[in-house]
Amino acid sequence: MQLKDKVAIITGSASGIGKEVALEYAARGAKVCIADLSLEAAKATQWALRLCFEF
Repeated sequence: MQLKDKVAIITGSASGIGKEVALEYAARGAKVCIADLSLEAAKATQWALRLCFEF
């Protein structure tokens, strides 16, 4: 499934299943919006996405 030119808003994306979903959606071409209660964990996910995929 290609997600190019799609936007995914993923809640709970700073850890666990949400983080894995965010990484997979980004790998499939989606622009990912990270939403989580933990700002520091969300920033870590943001950096993981930037390291894996150049935006």
